Amino acid sequence: MIDKQELADFFAREFPQADIELEHLGKLSATLRKRIGHSDLRPGGTVSGPTLMALADAALYAAILGEIGLVALAVTTNLNINFLRKPSANRDILAECRLIKLGKTLAVGEVSLYSEGNPDPVAHVVGTYSIPPQR
Repeated sequence: MIDKQELADFFAREFPQADIELEHLGKLSATLRKRIGHSDLRPGGTVSGPTLMALADAALYAAILGEIGLVALAVTTNLNINFLRKPSANRDILAECRLIKLGKTLAVGEVSLYSEGNPDPVAHVVGTYSIPPQR
């Protein structure tokens, strides 16, 4: 397992365009924050689906790398998202990820997305990652 700062540095270096913050890294879990700006919005005054999907995908990646180390070539093989309610356009989005299965070649996790300050999730995500063979 790597520590939170090492993973935060990796994200800042390898994915500066993601503009996310690693809030928590735990056993089989991670919480990320996305500060919502104008470019994250869609017509109707809500956060866009691609912004939510990208944050959920990053949360899965963070939780997995927190367990297996900085394996950059771990990749998404499936991502299923259910949009539950309209996210607030003027609040950060939080992604809470929990890994359900972490095997040698596949990892499966679920992510709940929240508008900060609201206990009801705005989306629920289940994703699968392929983990490359370790040499």
